[in-house]
Amino acid sequence: MARCELSCKIGPSVLNADLSELHKESVRLLDSGADYLHLDVMDGHFVPNITFGHPVIKCLRPKIPDAFLETHMMVSKPEQWIEPMADAGVNQYTFHVEPCENIPQVCRKVREAGMKVGLGLKPGTGVSAVEKYIDLADMILIMTVEPGFGGQKFMTNMMEKVQWLRQNYPNLDIEVDGGVGPSTIHACAEAGANMIVSGTAVIGAPDPCKVIATLRDAVVNSIQKSQLER
Repeated sequence: MARCELSCKIGPSVLNADLSELHKESVRLLDSGADYLHLDVMDGHFVPNITFGHPVIKCLRPKIPDAFLETHMMVSKPEQWIEPMADAGVNQYTFHVEPCENIPQVCRKVREAGMKVGLGLKPGTGVSAVEKYIDLADMILIMTVEPGFGGQKFMTNMMEKVQWLRQNYPNLDIEVDGGVGPSTIHACAEAGANMIVSGTAVIGAPDPCKVIATLRDAVVNSIQKSQLER
């Protein structure tokens, strides 16, 4: 797919937010400088946890009509939830390749439903599993923790996947998710990630705006440096 010039995007995860106040928390994050919201959807099968699904997102959408919403579908049957999520107002549908039997078909259905396509990789899945599908996607998500729970330790060795993708696909949107915060952002940025999901580090911060700005500065500086080196 044709892609425009690379840009930095910060998308806080609401996983560790007060979900009873999801609207207020979402507005707080957006007001703090978030470019999009990363909504973790878990089914208790693909990962051993359960969060929320399309009914919650459909209730949230009218309250934040202009926000870009990405759903991270940690589910065993990603094809099952395409239409409900599109109906709920989701902008990007990111699903994992591991449980998916027909990745091209799911990508096509997501796009036909009017959403952008994201492909996710668990830590144990090599980048070769997604290589032949990159042209079908808008973004590749590299998990830097095992999906299913927030607050885990960042896996530095996952940056090798990010580096490979950036070297071979200079304009591809590459997202990292898991344990990302001020102490790990430079590794992500230097490897080539331009879409940053940060949960605990942003949600739990006294000043989320400052944390988001710190993440953004690191990524923007890295993008500018790589462009000068081309």
